[in-house]
Amino acid sequence: MSVLTRDEAQTRARLIDVHHYTVDLDLTAGDDTFDSRTTIRFTVHGDRDSTDTFVELKPAALRSATLDGQPLDPPLPDDNRLPLTNLTPGEHELRVDAAMRYSRTGEGMHRFTDPSDGETYVYTQMFMDDVQRVFAAFDQPDLKAVFDLTVTAPQGWTVLANGVTAHTGDGVWKAATTPRISTYLVAVAAGPWHSVRTEHRGLPFGIHCRRSLAPHLDADADEILDLTRACYDRYHEKFEEPYPFDSYDQAFVPEFNAGAMENPGLVTFRDQFVYRSAVTDAERQTRAMVIAHEMAHMWFGDLVTLKWWDDIWLNESFAEYMGYQTAAEATRFTDTWTEFGVSRKAWGYDADQRPSTHPVAPEAVPDTASALLNFDGISYAKGASALRQLVTWLGEKDFLAGINTHFTRHKFANATLADFLDSLTSATERDVHAWAGAWLRTTGIDTLSVERHGTDTNGGIRISHRGDPGVLTGRNPDEDHDGLRHLNTSRPTGGTRPHRLAVGFYDHDLHDTDRLTLRTRVDLDLDPHSSSQLGLDIGGPRPAVVVLNDGDLTYAKVRLDTDSLRTLRTHLSGLPDPLTRAVVWNSLRDAVRDGELAPDVYLETARAHLPRETDVALVQGVLAFAAGQVADRYLTPGHRPAALATLTDLCRDLVRRTEDGSHPGLRLTAVRHRIDVAAHPDTIAAWLAEGTVPGGPELDPELRWRILGRLAALGAVDEDTIAAELARDPSATGQEGAARCRAALPDPAAKARAWAAMFTDDPAAELSNHLFTATARGFWQPEQTDLLGEYVDRYYQDATALAARRGPAIAAAAGRWAFPAYAIDADHLRRGESCLREGDPVPSLRRGLADQLDDLARALRVRER
Repeated sequence: MSVLTRDEAQTRARLIDVHHYTVDLDLTAGDDTFDSRTTIRFTVHGDRDSTDTFVELKPAALRSATLDGQPLDPPLPDDNRLPLTNLTPGEHELRVDAAMRYSRTGEGMHRFTDPSDGETYVYTQMFMDDVQRVFAAFDQPDLKAVFDLTVTAPQGWTVLANGVTAHTGDGVWKAATTPRISTYLVAVAAGPWHSVRTEHRGLPFGIHCRRSLAPHLDADADEILDLTRACYDRYHEKFEEPYPFDSYDQAFVPEFNAGAMENPGLVTFRDQFVYRSAVTDAERQTRAMVIAHEMAHMWFGDLVTLKWWDDIWLNESFAEYMGYQTAAEATRFTDTWTEFGVSRKAWGYDADQRPSTHPVAPEAVPDTASALLNFDGISYAKGASALRQLVTWLGEKDFLAGINTHFTRHKFANATLADFLDSLTSATERDVHAWAGAWLRTTGIDTLSVERHGTDTNGGIRISHRGDPGVLTGRNPDEDHDGLRHLNTSRPTGGTRPHRLAVGFYDHDLHDTDRLTLRTRVDLDLDPHSSSQLGLDIGGPRPAVVVLNDGDLTYAKVRLDTDSLRTLRTHLSGLPDPLTRAVVWNSLRDAVRDGELAPDVYLETARAHLPRETDVALVQGVLAFAAGQVADRYLTPGHRPAALATLTDLCRDLVRRTEDGSHPGLRLTAVRHRIDVAAHPDTIAAWLAEGTVPGGPELDPELRWRILGRLAALGAVDEDTIAAELARDPSATGQEGAARCRAALPDPAAKARAWAAMFTDDPAAELSNHLFTATARGFWQPEQTDLLGEYVDRYYQDATALAARRGPAIAAAAGRWAFPAYAIDADHLRRGESCLREGDPVPSLRRGLADQLDDLARALRVRER
């Protein structure tokens, strides 16, 4: 499929204006295809007698295409482009009648049949360049138009769309005319939905899910709708432009690739946000943040849309920042920035240290395939961190004034970074262009470190500020008594960005020796142009701990001084603020990844402090890194059993501490991780047999499949046990759980079946996107390296062929989930690098492989300690 280049888009935008689409979809044509009839009215500009352009379309069969009543010649698209030739200046009308293919990859028009009850649902995901899988379109974000949509659906179905829909009879649904929106934002979701509807401030609100999930949606409907109302009201306090669409529906749809999609008036969410099993408050907080994030897009992205994909940060960074900030301001989830700091921000830090890093606002993105790769930790987490720093530096009043000017100037139109900066400039005297140059046009992470000087009774600190690419180059490091390793690293001198941050000074509590108390917090500015170091007199006795970036208001690595690290190894859980603890845990995490802190020291610190931690997001984030990276990748196989034993003891202590029921979220988190790190089957097999953890919780479907997955990897269950559990839970989640368990079995025949299922070239046997991911996640197990050796060799050829055949969504899943992540050896690294040089993987897979191989190289460097 041809990808649209930036040059082509700019040429087409100068040539035409698109006014109106009439789209008629018939979903009653069968299980494989649906009918799509489109009429596009557009104007050609210019003084040339005639010119040429094209419209995008990827049909299963093209029945007819007429331009101004005349059949097109040629009548078939060239790849995915239907040529429009000899266009004269003035008004034109294009009509296209085609059969379009349903998708099982979450792209275009995805079709899903619920194994629980046999009901079928379809929904669109048009993002980037997949509208052409549904109807003919001039598919680029700056050719906005008005849309009229009609859908014919089977009897008993409900059709949702960007505007209010009405059933006109005989299965025909008509959606209200949209305002001007981009093609990728058009949305349809159809099926026998279970719906909960209400109104708020005169606007129709609705939440929708599959019928089989109805009891679970109903149980949370009040919470979801309360969150929606609270965010809606808060945005109307912040933004002068009112909500720009005629309704607000939120549909929880099956087998969705992303977390959610900001279609105007019809936000689609992955239906894992309809909880079938017990969840922690941190997970509910994540759902609240996503609700707030997607609603922010109604202004950032939908009302004002990027002109081209190099400004994707104008959509995602803003929605990410607003999602966390608004959830904290308007809902009961007031600690959202702690979760951001310990998990989301780490995503950005990791991405920014890989060869694939890019500026938050790149100078140019050449085509849509390249643009798709930038939906990553940079555009989301780093961009949101940069905006949080901007608000800290600029002040929220001026920031909101600037974005409200931006909305007024560009509503229902498109804008660029330059437009946004001009809007900000109108609200402040600060040099926002210089700020953007330092923060949005550069890559990498600054490192902030502190040195102490003076005496025990009257000391000071010196803060160093340097740019840091995060690339380890040293060998054979020396170790000091704190477990720190000082590698020879290649780093530029001096910082690259200005930072406004706080420094926290903490003392031992006089009444509770386990606690630390805040003496003072000092706000300061670091300017890379004036000095790479800043001295600060403390006054009074030396503090026990100095925390740079206390409050986590900037984006930088933080290195602890030796005295602070020594104290925190015994007193980290005594810091009073969870956000301060998140900053410290991130500092330790970064030091492990950079080879400056021994992995076993991280595990020892987690073992000492997580049993006393009260913030669920912190426990989840630290345990995820400790198990998934430290134990499974950074430690050698010989050291892994001891690490699992440490984590087992840690989780056991958390379970014991929460026996009184005071912290159900902490207990659930501890139980989940106790299952995941089990080195022996006896304890968790007993839980499964008894249907409960002693003292609770009872095992719900999520915990049962989690235990069964771990038992499968340990070789403690067989196919009959998996089949029996699937009979007990035949839902879509159960199907995915069974696929994961079967792939995890340490049996050559089971591995061969799983591999064949993932990489088959038989279209009739291809797995859906979610079943592919479930199978891939079960396949690779760190306990099974000997059994899986042959598949490491096969992976690169098979994944390259699969990605070329099945498209970007499966390519991304193959690069992320099917990658042999536990094969930590130099031969594997060489094979992967050879594939990048010679194998010609498609862009989505190439990006995934490049990131995975960089992580593999980092794991090897950490192991070389």
